[in-house]
Amino acid sequence: MKKNVWISLWMTLVTTAIFGVAYPLAVTVLAQFLFPSRANGGLIERDGKLVGAHLIGQPFSSPWYFHSRPSAAGAGYDPLASGGSNLGPTNKQLIDRVKADTAQLAAENPSMPVPVDLVTTSGSGLDPDISPAAAEFQVPRVARARGISESDVRRLVAVHTRPRDFGFMGEPRVNVLELNLDLDFSFPRKK
Repeated sequence: MKKNVWISLWMTLVTTAIFGVAYPLAVTVLAQFLFPSRANGGLIERDGKLVGAHLIGQPFSSPWYFHSRPSAAGAGYDPLASGGSNLGPTNKQLIDRVKADTAQLAAENPSMPVPVDLVTTSGSGLDPDISPAAAEFQVPRVARARGISESDVRRLVAVHTRPRDFGFMGEPRVNVLELNLDLDFSFPRKK
C-alpha cells in the first residue's frame, strides 16, 4: 500500500512537471521563435501607441471607417467573454436583431444586397475579418464620408483582401483594423 502511494505521488509530480511546466514552456518558446507576432497577439502600434490587434476584432461605428462584424462577446468585442450568443436560428431575439441590422444597412446602400457577415456574429464574437463582399458593400459610405472616390477605396480594399490559406482553406477576407489604419494613412479625414 505504501509503495502504491509513493508511486502515485511521484507520477503526479513527474506528469505535472512535464505537462504543466516543460510542455507549455516548450510550446511558448517555439511559438515565440517561429511566429513571434502571432504569439504576442498580433499587436499593432502606430507612433509608439497600441491601436489594436490584427487577430482580434474591434468595433468601428463612424461612417468614415469600415465596420466589423457584429459581436456577441460580452458587451461586444470583449476578449474575456469570447463566444457566440447561443441563439438558434428560430430565436425571436436573434431574428429581430438581424432584421433591424439588415434594415439599417439596406438604407445605407439600397442598391446592393446586405452581406450576411455584416448582420451575423462569428463563433468567437471577435472575428477581425469581413468578407470582400462586406467590404464592397461599405465602399460608397466610406468614400462619401472621406470625400474620396470609390475607386480609391476599392484599391485599398483590394490591397487588404487576403486569399484562401494555401489556396483552399477558409474564405477570402479583409482585416478591418488594417484596412482602416491604411485609410487613415492614405486618406486622412478632413477635420
